[in-house]
Amino acid sequence: MTRSSVQGEDRRRKSPADREDGDAAGDTDAGGTGAGAAGTAGGAGTAGGAGTAGGAGGAAARTDGGEGGEGGGTTGEDGPEGGPATGDGGTDGTTDGGGAAGAMRDGGTAGDAPAADEGDTGTGTRAAATATATGGDGGDGAGPGGGEPPVRAGRPRRGRRLLRWASMTLALLMVCAAAAGYLYYEHLNGNIKKDTLNLGDTKVARPTPNAAGQTPLNILVIGSDARDSAANQKLGGARETFGATPLADVQMLVHLSADRSNMSVISMPRDTLVRIPKCTDPEDGTVYPAGEGRVMTNQSLGHGGPGCTVATWQELTGIHIDHFVMVDFAGVVSMADAVGGVPVCVDANIHSRDGQGHGSGLKLAKGTHPVKGEQALQWLRTRYGFEDGSDLARAKAQHMYLNSMVRVLRENATLSSPNRLRRLAERATEALTVDPGLDTVKKLYDLSDELRRVRPERITMTTMPNRLVGARVEPTRDAETLFRMVREDIALDGKDAEKEEKEEKRPVKAPPAPTDPAAADGSIAVQVRNGTRTDTLGLAPGRAGAIAGALVRRGFTQAVADPSVLPTEERTVVRYPSADLEGDARRIADSLGIPAGSVERSTDVTGVTLVIGADWREGDDYRAPEEEDTTPESANALNGADESACMRVDPSFSWS
Repeated sequence: MTRSSVQGEDRRRKSPADREDGDAAGDTDAGGTGAGAAGTAGGAGTAGGAGTAGGAGGAAARTDGGEGGEGGGTTGEDGPEGGPATGDGGTDGTTDGGGAAGAMRDGGTAGDAPAADEGDTGTGTRAAATATATGGDGGDGAGPGGGEPPVRAGRPRRGRRLLRWASMTLALLMVCAAAAGYLYYEHLNGNIKKDTLNLGDTKVARPTPNAAGQTPLNILVIGSDARDSAANQKLGGARETFGATPLADVQMLVHLSADRSNMSVISMPRDTLVRIPKCTDPEDGTVYPAGEGRVMTNQSLGHGGPGCTVATWQELTGIHIDHFVMVDFAGVVSMADAVGGVPVCVDANIHSRDGQGHGSGLKLAKGTHPVKGEQALQWLRTRYGFEDGSDLARAKAQHMYLNSMVRVLRENATLSSPNRLRRLAERATEALTVDPGLDTVKKLYDLSDELRRVRPERITMTTMPNRLVGARVEPTRDAETLFRMVREDIALDGKDAEKEEKEEKRPVKAPPAPTDPAAADGSIAVQVRNGTRTDTLGLAPGRAGAIAGALVRRGFTQAVADPSVLPTEERTVVRYPSADLEGDARRIADSLGIPAGSVERSTDVTGVTLVIGADWREGDDYRAPEEEDTTPESANALNGADESACMRVDPSFSWS
């Protein structure tokens, strides 16, 4: 007897209500797929789900067995492979889904098909999936007790098609996003202006790596007063300066230690007197000869560009500079806007403007205020109204601003906002001129990431120690101490001593041997000057003649005393003007016991010159004092974590 006949006979034996319920359950045909019925009121089948009263079980029913499988049986009857019937006879709406195990007949197999959604009535619907058996395609029941006629399922194929289209769309969107990102990245790279790093002829050796193979990083930050654009002209300066040669009004050397644990910053006042070395403009080949006298350091920018400012710094300090970053007026304003303002403090109301119209125009009430836009630029330019009105007071205000900006960038949510981050990237790249080593967004990001690792409390801001020379300033011996500490990668905050307790202090490395060897002792011409006068000690008489005589007795027959110049030097030093005389200068120093670190190149002299300092007031042999690795008080150090710093206001520039 076929399965259809069995079903028909069952229907005749059942009551009309049972037959009505039986119609609601889908069966399989002779070659087909079992369909487990899912019901809302029937008993729960273990594989096929809940069956209605009299419905077929979730597991397959064999042709010679009853309707019961692992699900609900027919009105309490047990199938040959199923358990006891559990169906209670429900009339709520059901739909039949694909069988959990499938029907077997004549060697056919059934697939695992998911159950269909619930329906509204007891009428059987099409199976959600079919499995192919040897006898053909299964339907929902072909016999008298079946549901709807067999229909081929098309939903899975349509689902796969939709999935394929979704995947293609997503892939296209990803490609478009990547292309847009690349184009924007190139756009930002195109914003960055580039210039040559060093326009001078003299190169300074790179520092020796530490035990871990790390080297310090030195970046010169230059603030240009260029008024070569409408934006810059609007922000400051007299009209006659528009289009004039730019000046490097802000110069700061940023030193990042080899182990990246600390950062030191040295500011040079713009009116510091220096000798600008020979520089060659890379664009048109113009040669700017070395200056014969000393001029203000801010003029170096006009000798071919920022690369000449780098060369001037290297000549003065002996520090190898790896990169420079230059920003103009408009750049300062736009970047201050992009970070949302930088907090600054004044101890009284201030208006930086005198009766003759001098001053930046800054007007602030007493206390702490976030400044941005043009007001940020006014803060950075203010001299009139801050402390003694000197360039040193302006440098102090600039340090406060930079410290505060570092804290804003580290602590504020600015960098977590995509829009603000994009705006900062746009403004920063438009504002900067850099050397080729920083000419892409990635390089700038990598640099900023290294700088960001330093905690504010390990950042030390200083001003180059100096003394007045008329209306200008010049470096003092304390300045050389500061430069030496940077050259030797000694932290200016004094916390390197904590590390030295755990590790042996490395010996100070001697300067490299000169490239030009010394001449014979009798052929070296040297002038000896007496620089023993100090603010508290008078001149030690006869020192130049005494040491010149000592040199002659040692074979340096061309040594002479020079009484025409009486400089003031705290420590003894040997100076030479050019590389071809370095060997001679080193030979003079060695013969007297003067350390190689006290031999320096200087354009202040025309030949090898020995200046006897206040530390050598007697005797023919020099005894070098022990060098202290501490930041001089005259450097006016400011810690990066100091949020209490406040600029002192000159009462004559205050208002009420």
